[in-house]
Parts: sequence; structure tokens; C-alpha cells
Amino acid sequence: MAIETMRTRSKPSSPALLGRFGPYGGRYVPETLMAALEELEREYEKARRDPSFQRRLDELLRTYAGRPTPLFLAGRLGRQLNGAKIYLKREDLLHTGAHKINNCLGQALLAQRMGKQRIIAETGAGQHGVATATVCALLGLECVVYMGTEDMRRQELNVFRMRLLGAEVRGVESGSRTLKDAINEAMRDWVTNVRTTHYLLGSVLGAHPYPSMVRDFHKVIGRETRKQVLEAEGKLPAAIIACVGGGSNSIGIFYGFLKDSSVKLVGVEAGGCGPALGEHAARFSGGLPGVLQGTYSYVLQDAAGQVANTHSISAGLDYPSIGPEHAWLKHTGRAEYTRASDQEAFEACLLLARTEGILPALESAHAVAEVVKRAPTMKKSAVIVVNISGRGDKDIGILREHLDLNGSAGTLARERDGVQ
Repeated sequence: MAIETMRTRSKPSSPALLGRFGPYGGRYVPETLMAALEELEREYEKARRDPSFQRRLDELLRTYAGRPTPLFLAGRLGRQLNGAKIYLKREDLLHTGAHKINNCLGQALLAQRMGKQRIIAETGAGQHGVATATVCALLGLECVVYMGTEDMRRQELNVFRMRLLGAEVRGVESGSRTLKDAINEAMRDWVTNVRTTHYLLGSVLGAHPYPSMVRDFHKVIGRETRKQVLEAEGKLPAAIIACVGGGSNSIGIFYGFLKDSSVKLVGVEAGGCGPALGEHAARFSGGLPGVLQGTYSYVLQDAAGQVANTHSISAGLDYPSIGPEHAWLKHTGRAEYTRASDQEAFEACLLLARTEGILPALESAHAVAEVVKRAPTMKKSAVIVVNISGRGDKDIGILREHLDLNGSAGTLARERDGVQ
């Protein structure tokens, strides 16, 4: 079964013009999954037009997840950088510690509506897995989470949390033993159990309707941010900055500002430990258009079109492709995509912790690293909003490994296989 099929340097032929963002997106899956995707598309379209479904989701987002999340003025950080005014969108304060709960609640309610009692999911940093296990416990659904064994090692705490919540965590030993491989195994499971199982995909990836559906469940981030920043400042921000792995937190906050040409949208990819293929996960810096795991987007691949290994200090950004809507935003120039290295993200994490008492996830720290570079070059009257998509509790082990005895950032080692 072709879980991964590459088409390098050319647009795909049109299997169906579904879920397209310009040339990107689409539906590239085994025939055995087509009926399940078509059913999901139909049921999601019905649900999104059903006021009772939206009321139930809104109620859980408010009373269970903790929405709306605050927009916090990072005054000490702003003064230290001596530039633009910096606001933090505090998605880290949501139940389970990240934005992932937005989408998990939405998809789990949809699965119930479809009569699916078994949920499978993939996870890299573990936050999506924890959120999936959480909503399955809440709604009484069976839960299986696939996770690469390398990510299980890096995110041991989240593995334990998932199991405490009643989920079965299945380690994946194939490939690089990270997020890509976990998605492969989840898709194989779905093919086998498609009648009883819903695949709760965690980012704006995969075949249609997932990129649009997951984005819709995260649009609340941008909607809240727009209202909050206008109330706080009486104007729109000069820039919105967010980290980009698959791209769910970033598309969620970007979406509220897409029509505002004065607002720069900046996505920050994982620059890893070097510029060579295999040393980073910056798809727009070193990737080419291709098909991976159901969708046509930018993919890190070698000269033969094989998916390349990736590296990031943050498991949630360690993925060789990116959501197709991000590819379109890059293509049209509406969003700008840059990169932050492991070292820059680590130092930004420490800086935010020591100026504001907020320990961000290492994923979110990539966005903070871009703020550190950008804010000093901007007018003090300008406003930046950075999405703190998750909290850093899960990364304590990684942070501890890289702090020297004085509690300051040492030089990060190149940890991954093949990187010396």
C-alpha cells in the first residue's frame, strides 16, 4: 500500500479538485480510504451547519478547555528588546497545555456524531496525543495513539500522561521513528479498521478534508486574537508570528488576519542544527513540491525524490512536509516563512522564562526566537503578536540536558543519527 508517493518538481495530475489551495492539497490515498474520507467530508459539512453541534463545541471550549485564552502584554521582554510592543497569545493555558485541544474536541464530537467509538491518532511532541487521550476519556471513546520511539524517548512525560488517561500508546520503530512514521502506522490502522475507527489527525496535513477541517477548528485562535488586540491597542498588529510544523497553530491565528494586507504573517520553521538535508525541518528552505501522506505540498526530499530525514530539538516541528494551505500562502506571498535554529529556540525559551515567567514549549520558542530578531528593528509604536502554542513542561528533560552548571544555555549538541 502506497502510504508515501512522491511526485517531484511537477504538479500532480488532478485526481479530484477537492480541498485545493491553488495547486496544493488534494486527496492522494489508497482506494480503501476514499469512502471514509468522503463520509468524513459529508458529515463535517453537515455538522458545521448544525447550530447544536457548534453550541456543544463552544460550550466545551469554554467550560472544559478554557477559552478564550488571554492576550498578554510581555512588557519586560519588550523593554529588553527595545523595539516593538510584544503580545503573547496564551494557548499554553488551555487544558492539556497546548492549542491541540481545540481540534481534538471538534473531531471527537464529530466521530461521536458518525457513530465511531474507536479513535486513533499520531503524535510527535505528544501534545496532540495527550489532547486526544483527554477528549476520549471525556467522551468515553477507545483511544490508540501512534508515536515514534525516538519521540517517545524525548517526550517520556507525555507518554505517561496518555497512558494515565487510558490511551494505548503504540511505539513505531520504522524509519526515523518520529512523526512521519507515526502517521504511516496510523493510516495503516485506519485502512484496516475504517468502519469502526475515526483517524483524529492532529494538524492541517493529510488528504481533504483534513487541512480545511483542522484549520476550521483552530480559527478560534485568530478570531479571539483579532478582537483582543483591537481592544488593547485600538489597531491591528504589524505582525503575527507563529511556529510551523504541520501548521495548525499558525494557520489558526493567521486566519483571522488573512484579509488584512497591513498585517505580516510570519511562520517559523525548525532550522535545526545546520543547513544540510537531514539537519533541519525547514521545508521552504530545502524542500520541493511533492505528495506525502495524502496531500500535495512542500516536502524535504533527496535527489531521487525519497523523503529526507529531518531534525529539530522540538519533536512537534520534526516533520518533512507542511500543510498545503501554508504552501499556498507562501506561493502567493501572503505569508513569510523563516527559520530558527535549535540554539536560537533554546535561548529564546530561556529568555521568555526569565523575563516573563513563562516557559514555552520548544516549538513555540522558535516563534519567540523570530521576535527576538525582529522586534528591535521595528518602531516602538508597532505591535507584534506571537502565538505561544504550548507550554514547556513536556520539554523539561531536553532543557535540562542542554543547560550548563550555571543554568545558562550551552552549545547544543547535534543529537540525531547521522549528524556529527
